[in-house]
This record gives sequence, C-alpha cells and structure tokens, in this order.
Amino acid sequence: MRKPPGYVAASVLCSLGGFLFGVDTGIIGPATVMDEFKNYVGNTSPIVHGLIVSSILIPAAISSFFAGRLADALGRRTGIAIGSLIFAVGATLEASSVHIAMFIVGRVVEGVGEGLYLGTLVVYICEIAPPKHRGALTTGPQLLITLGLVAGFFTCYGTANIESSMSWRLPFALLAGYAYAFSAATLVWLPPSPRWLNLHGKADQAAAAWEKLGVPAADREKILEQLETSVLEPPSPDVGDETSPDRAMATGTDAGVSSRRQPPASDKPNKMLDVFSPDARSRTFLAVFLMGMQQLSGIDGVLYYAPLLFQQAGLDSVQSTFLASGVSAIVIFAVTIPATIWADRWGRRLSTMLGGLGMAATMLIMGSLYAGDAVHASTGAGRWVVVVGIYVFAVLYCVSWGVGIKIYAAEIQPQRTRASATNIAHGSNWVTNFLVALVTPLLLAKTSYGAYFLFSICTFLAVVVCWLFMPETRGKSLDEIEQAFQSSRVIGGPWKLAESMRKMLGRKRLAVDA
Repeated sequence: MRKPPGYVAASVLCSLGGFLFGVDTGIIGPATVMDEFKNYVGNTSPIVHGLIVSSILIPAAISSFFAGRLADALGRRTGIAIGSLIFAVGATLEASSVHIAMFIVGRVVEGVGEGLYLGTLVVYICEIAPPKHRGALTTGPQLLITLGLVAGFFTCYGTANIESSMSWRLPFALLAGYAYAFSAATLVWLPPSPRWLNLHGKADQAAAAWEKLGVPAADREKILEQLETSVLEPPSPDVGDETSPDRAMATGTDAGVSSRRQPPASDKPNKMLDVFSPDARSRTFLAVFLMGMQQLSGIDGVLYYAPLLFQQAGLDSVQSTFLASGVSAIVIFAVTIPATIWADRWGRRLSTMLGGLGMAATMLIMGSLYAGDAVHASTGAGRWVVVVGIYVFAVLYCVSWGVGIKIYAAEIQPQRTRASATNIAHGSNWVTNFLVALVTPLLLAKTSYGAYFLFSICTFLAVVVCWLFMPETRGKSLDEIEQAFQSSRVIGGPWKLAESMRKMLGRKRLAVDA
C-alpha cells in the first residue's frame, strides 16, 4: 500500500483541529441540561443558559481578528499550536471548575484559543494543496468537526448516568486531553507553509518544506504561480539571484515576469488594513457576510440546543433526546464524507444557493407547524415532521454551506490578505454564532416558532445576496479567481449594481421617448 503524499498527511493532521471544535459543540448543549450540571449552577433563566453556552464565542471573534497577524508573523503552524494550547487550558478550567464563574472563565479562555487557530487551519491547507485537490482537502476540518460532534454527543450520552459532577466534567477533561495532544503534534509533525516561508524570503526552507510535503514539481509550480510575488521581508543575501533557477522555482516567477509583477512597496502585506484596499475589500466584505450568514441559518442553534429542540418536539427523556442528538450528528458526519469528496465537482455558487433555499424552506415548514399548533408532545405526525426536519436541515447545511462557504471565504482572497481576511470572516462567524447561541433558548422559551422563522428569513436573504454578488470559483486557479473578481460588474459593491440598473432604466426611457 502506497504511503499518502505528505501534503495529505499534513492536511489530515491540520484538520484534527476541527475535531476539537466539533467535540466542544457536541458537549456543551447536552452537558448544560444534565441534572448534575443544573444542580451545580442552580436554576437558570433561558438568557443565562444562553450566556453559559455562548460565552466562548465573543472571545473567539475578538481573537480571530488578530489570528491572521499572528499566523503571518510567527507562521501558520505556530499560530495553530498556540491557539490549540490556549484552547486546552480553557477546557481544563471547565473540567476542574469549582464555581460557575470559573466555568465561564474557562469558556472565555477556550474561545480565545479557538479563534486563534480555527481560521488558520483552512489557510494552511489552502496554501499547501495542489489546485486539483484543494477543495477536498480544505473541507477536511469541516469533516472532522462533524466527527467531533458525534464524539461529543455520544460522550455525554455515555456519561449522563454518572451520579456525580463527573457526568459533565469528564467530557471536558477528555476534550482538554485531545487539545493538548493536537497542539504537541502540530509542532512536532506539521511542516511550515512553503508559501509563508517564501513570503518571508526563506527560499531554501521553502524548498525543503515542499519536499517534505511531497507536492509534485508540476503542482508546486502551479501553486507558486498563483502566489503574488510581494513579500513580507526582503530576501536574505544568501537566497540567491532573482534570475537563478532555484530563485525562480522558490518564487514561482522567472526573470521575464518578475519585474513586471513585482508590486510597489506600498502594497506589501504589512498592514492589517490591506484587507480593505480597493482590490481586496469587496472579497473581504463578501467573505464576512457569507461566514456571518452561515451561522444565521441556525445551524449552531440546532447543534448547541439539539436536546432542547427534540424535547420541544415531544421526546421527553434525557436519554432519548441525547440519543436523537447523537443520531443527528452521525447523519451529519455521514453526508459530509461525500460532500468532502465531491467538493471540487460541485459549483460553489449553485450549491450555496440551492442549499440555502432548501434550508430556508425546511425552517419555514417547521416554524409553520408550530405556529399552526400542529406539533403535539404525545400524538400526531407533526412532532415527527419536526424531528425529521431537523435532520433534513442539518444534511442540507453539511452538503452545501458547511462545505462550500468556508472554502470560498479563503480561496477568493488575495495571497497577501488571505490569512487576515479569512480570520476576520471567521470573526464575523463567531459574532453571529454568539447571537444565535444567546437568543435561541430565549426564543424557544417565549415562542415555539420564532427561531425557525428568523433563521428561514436570514437564510433566504443570504441566497439573494449570493445570486447578486457571488461569482463561481470551482476549478479556477487563484489567479483566475482574482480576474473573476476584477472583471465582475456586480461584485464591486451594491452601488455598482444600482449604477447598472440606473443605466438600464435610462436606456429604456430613451427608447420609450424615441
């Protein structure tokens, strides 16, 4: 059996960071409804319940805004290792907390680490993967997130009957162990990003990293041809002459194109505000919007509060709601596997729009059943339609938005802003995730259908924006993606769309007057 290429092994190792996020997501909902945890925190209102769950998210949003700078300064590998180590410390505080305040502090620390490493995972894989495998490999973290959901839900299912605080402490202790192991493995086995090394003028180290990753020479050249030749630091004197073969391979240029493509000094990626420069801001705004709407679809409302949703639909025992939640996680994991394999066969734009319409319709149907009082705890088909609807929604999300949007947000960015812009987009994801986690239990307590209608409207709005502003990127090199954005008449902003409509209406009026 042939050993897989190094870039595949590195991508799989990197994707294990998604497993940590998935386990935490799978744990926190069931853990907070366990009887032992309720005894630990006392009677809490829905808003306090939401705060306990969501306290991880705002710190993650804040730290993700700086994760790109950390990854640019210290390297992708180091940024991932530092973030996952902080995450492990937070999980340790949760598992060993002696008061609810200490538990929340643990959530906050965990969030800081999560924000630092999670967005950088996709950036790293995007920078080492050959173009023909980029889609499949960059969906690896999402696949491992779904595996983590399965592990988290069933860990809580297995510990729920422990008649002590270990029923909820043990899942967090296991999570801390996973995180410490991942941080150490990242530093020991994950090669540095050759693109990052090139940007810092370390051509010799970049060549060694390419060899360790096992990227074929032809694919290596394609990847580096997509790399903008701007550098963070001038090359060191021992790197070699601009026209030497080694230098050409390291930078992806030759003597004939180097001077033509070298950007001015003002364009060097040493400022965080570069993400708002004229050639990058439209892509930054689109990535921020899409990553925010990914959460406003309601996916983490479903994942965090699956036991509550199933309980509301009529599954009354803790064991049955945990089991239903675990089954939903298995379904999510199962459908994410083919979605990952076929990621480069499906159009990003079309799958995002069709998946969004399906999710919006599913949420609308479930909300309408509750609004029409058709869901009863013990009788009728309404409750089973809701249970199946939750599964259908999760499946549609995983095969469309869960896979496509995170890839899209990273691959549309210029190289010099990719780390910063991708992590800012993840920050948007964290902020909206916080809002969803905070308001979902409140909405479920006040009205049985409000959350479903809210998520349906938000998802449909996102589909409209995608139809107007989202160019296709499937199968395109990063240079071709750059050209698609530069040539798009709509993506520059709503004002360009409005200008086009004014011109069109003006021509129609002239035709009528004539």
